Amino acid sequence: MRRLVSALLTLVVVSALAVAPAHAADRLTAAFSLSGNTGKYVVSNPGSASVSHWTLVFELPAGVTASNAQNATLSQDGTKVTLTPAHYIDTIRSGGNTEPYSPTFSLSSPSEPTKCLLNGANCDGSGEPPAQQAGVTATYSVEGSRAKFVVANNSGATINNWSVVFDLPNGVTASAADNGSVTQNGRTVTLSPAYYNATIGSGRTTEPYSPTFNVSQSGARPTSCRVNDVNCDGTGDAAPGAPANLKSPVKTTKSVSLTWDAAKPGSLPITAYEVYNGSVLATTVPETSATVTGLTPNTEYTFTVKARDRKGTLSPASEPIKVKTNDPATDTKAPSVPDGLRSTGKDSASVKLAWNASTDESGVANYDVLVDGKVATTVTGTTATVAGLSPSTTYSFSVQARDSYDNVSQASAAVKVTTDDVVNNGYARVGYFVQWGIYGRQYFVKNLDTTGNAAKLTHINYAFANIDPKNLTCLQGVTKGTTSDPQDPSQGDGAGDAEADYGRAFSAAQSVDGQGDTGWEKLRGNYNQLKKLKAKYPKLKVLISIGGWTYSKYFSDVAATDASRKKFVSSCIDTYIKGNLPDYNGAGGPGTAAGIFDGIDLDWEWPGAEGHAGNHIGKDDKANNTLLIAEFRRQLDALTKDTGKQYQLTAFTPADPAKIATGWDLPEVAKSLDIFNIQGYDFHGAGSDNSWEPNRTGHAGNLYADTDDPYSFHFSVENAVKVYLDAGVNPRKLTIGLAYYGRGWQNVTDGGKQGEWQDAKGAAPGQFQEEAGTRGYSNLIASVPNCTITHDMQSISTFCYTGNNGQWWTFDDAWSITKKVAWLRSKGLLGAMIWEMSGDPGVLTKALDDGLK
Repeated sequence: MRRLVSALLTLVVVSALAVAPAHAADRLTAAFSLSGNTGKYVVSNPGSASVSHWTLVFELPAGVTASNAQNATLSQDGTKVTLTPAHYIDTIRSGGNTEPYSPTFSLSSPSEPTKCLLNGANCDGSGEPPAQQAGVTATYSVEGSRAKFVVANNSGATINNWSVVFDLPNGVTASAADNGSVTQNGRTVTLSPAYYNATIGSGRTTEPYSPTFNVSQSGARPTSCRVNDVNCDGTGDAAPGAPANLKSPVKTTKSVSLTWDAAKPGSLPITAYEVYNGSVLATTVPETSATVTGLTPNTEYTFTVKARDRKGTLSPASEPIKVKTNDPATDTKAPSVPDGLRSTGKDSASVKLAWNASTDESGVANYDVLVDGKVATTVTGTTATVAGLSPSTTYSFSVQARDSYDNVSQASAAVKVTTDDVVNNGYARVGYFVQWGIYGRQYFVKNLDTTGNAAKLTHINYAFANIDPKNLTCLQGVTKGTTSDPQDPSQGDGAGDAEADYGRAFSAAQSVDGQGDTGWEKLRGNYNQLKKLKAKYPKLKVLISIGGWTYSKYFSDVAATDASRKKFVSSCIDTYIKGNLPDYNGAGGPGTAAGIFDGIDLDWEWPGAEGHAGNHIGKDDKANNTLLIAEFRRQLDALTKDTGKQYQLTAFTPADPAKIATGWDLPEVAKSLDIFNIQGYDFHGAGSDNSWEPNRTGHAGNLYADTDDPYSFHFSVENAVKVYLDAGVNPRKLTIGLAYYGRGWQNVTDGGKQGEWQDAKGAAPGQFQEEAGTRGYSNLIASVPNCTITHDMQSISTFCYTGNNGQWWTFDDAWSITKKVAWLRSKGLLGAMIWEMSGDPGVLTKALDDGLK
C-alpha cells in the first residue's frame, strides 16, 4: 500500500529551548539604567544556550514606588518589586538580550535599586545561585464544581516551572482548566501551568492567575497531592500504615487464601499489597485479598502483608498469621459437580457467570472457572467475571469445585458465550488522520469537526508513529523528514514529526475550540487538538497508528524475540497510552499525552512479504507477528487492571491472499485483535515513481471482481474479505477500507472501454508534486477537467476519463460507498475504514453514515 510521508520534507525544525545554566559565567545578568523617573533593566544571556522563564526581583528605597511597566508585568510588596517579562522576551537566545523590548517602569522619585536578584541570583552574575524548587506548596480550594490550586514558593529562590499531581475520588473527573491545563489518567490528574504562571518568584504565589478547573462532583477534594514530587503541604513523605486484621478464611492442601483490612494511606495512594510467605514475596495484588498457591501439604507457613504506595514506598508489615495447610489423607472425596452455569451479562471484553453451589463433606473451598478448558480465575463464591477477553469471540465456559483438601470435581456442563463487539452492536467508522496533513493539505483536526465528519466517526487512527532504528522502541520527540526518494531503503530511518504531533502552536482559527495556543503549553500540536476533539465527542476513540508504508522497516526486528517484543510494546504504551512524551521545544513530559489515545493500531506492511524498499523481512515474521500482537494485548490488558479502562488493539491487514498467507495466522491473531481493518483499495495504481503498474489502468477498490480484469488474480473487496471469513474470523471484527482519494494514469488510450484496463504512460499529475498519480477526492473532482464519471455496475467501481490519450482515475464516491455499505451490512461486518480523511469535504462520510444508520 503506497502511503507516503514525504511531505515531512517541508518541515521547519525549531531549536529547542534550554533551561538556564546554574553557573555564574553563563547565567543571565541584568543591568539597570535610570532616565529621569524611568527605570530600565536590560537582561542579557552570555551563555551558550537559550534561556526561557526568568523573573527579576529588586528592592527600592523606603517610600519609592514603581508602576506603569512596559514589556513586563510588575507587582510591589513593600520595598520589593517583582518584574515578570512579557512572553515575547521570556526567552533570550544565546549571546542576546532583551533589547529593544527591555522592561521599563515609572518611579515615584528617581532612585537606584538597593538590591537585584535575577532568577534568585545576583543580577551582576556574582555569587552562586540558590538551590531551585525547594519549599514549594500547593493549596486546594473548591466551591461547588469549580476547584483551584494556589501554588506558593517559599524556597527563597525563583521557581521556573512546577506541576501538581493529585488523585481524585473514584469516578470524579477534572476538566476545563483556566490558567493551566489538566490531563487525567484513571484517578490521577496532572495540572500544568500556563506560560505566564510557570515562573513563581521567591515569596510569591500564582495569584491572581492561579489555575482553576471543573470537577465533575461538587465539593470533590483530592485524596493525595504532590507538587514538584513533594507533598503539597510541604511535609515529607509518609509511608502507608500497616494492613490490619490479617485472616485466612480458606485453606487447602496446597493453597492459603488471605484477607485483610485496607491500610491507611500515607502521602500517596496505595496501589498494591505485597503478600509475604516468611521473608519471600509470594504475590502482589491490587485488592485486600489473595490466594497463595504452590504450597506443600500438611505444612505450617507464616504470612504477612505490606501496603505499597504509588512511589513504591512500603508500609510496615501486618501482624503475622500462621496457617497450616491441610493433610490430603484426611479427605479423598471430590465435591459434587456444579450445575446451573449461566451467563448473567457481558461486554466486549468480559463475561459474567453464575452457577449453583456444589456440596462437599468438608466444605467447598473455591471454584475454578475454565475458559476453553483452561483455568482463567478462581473464586470462593458462585459468581465470577472473566475479563481480558477479545470482542466478537465465542468462548466455552465451565466450572469445577475444589474442597479444602484439593479434591476437584468434574467440570460442569459448558456454556458458550460470544462477547460483544467494540461498537456495542452498531457499525464502526474508522478514519485515518495523517500527521502531515496540516502542511500542504492544510487539513487540521478542526476540519474533522467543521466538515461534520467527527460526529459520524467511531474511531480516528492517527498516522504514523515510527520505530527507532537503534533502540527498537517507539520513536517520538524528533522532527526529521524522510528522504525525497521513495525507493531509498533508508527513507524513513529516524524520521518523525514531533513538531506536528505536540510542538506546533495552532492559531484560534485552526483550533477545535477556537482557542489558540500560546506556544508555552506542554501539549500543543495535533495531539492537543485531538484532546479537544475528544472533549467535544466523548464517544470518539483515538488510536495511535504505528508503521505504515514508510515506517514498517524495523517491525521484523522488534518482533524477533520475546525480549525485543516486550521492550517495544512497553515503550509504545509508555509513550502513547501513558502519555510520557519526550521533551520537545518546551512541550512534552511525563503524562502530557495521557488520555488522548484509547489504543494502538498496528500497520506492519508487510510481515514476511515485500513492502517499502529496504524493509527487513524474516523467515519467522508470521509467527512473530502473532506473538507481537499477543504481547500488545497482554500489556494493554495488564494496564487495564491498573486503570479500569479498556484499550483497543487494531491492525491494518492486507487484501492480497499471498501476503495473508506469508504473514498472518488469522485464527490466532483474532484472539488478540479487536478490529481487522482490511485494505480495500490500492488494488491497482501507477505510483509516484512509476514502479508499480504504470502501463495499464485498473480499478483501485472494486467491490466485486471485474470480469474484464486481465490480471491472473482478480482483486476485489469481496475476495479479500472471503479469506478472513474462511479462516473463521468473526465478521464483527472486520472493516473494509474505503479510498478518499483517487489513483490516476496519463496518456491513456480509449480502447472502446473509456480507458478501463487500457494502455497508459505512467502516473497522472498528482495533487502534490511528490505524489504523482494520487489526488484527494475533493481535489480530483475540482481539479481534473472534463473527467467524465462512470459507475461500473458489474464490479461496483467508479472511474473518470478525460478522453482518448487523456487521464484516467479510479476512486470511491458516494455511489460506490453506498453500494459497499449495503454489501458489508449483508455480510454482517463491523463497518468501514477510511484512508484518509483530508480528501473528504463531508460528502463521502455522510454517504457512509447514511448507509450504516
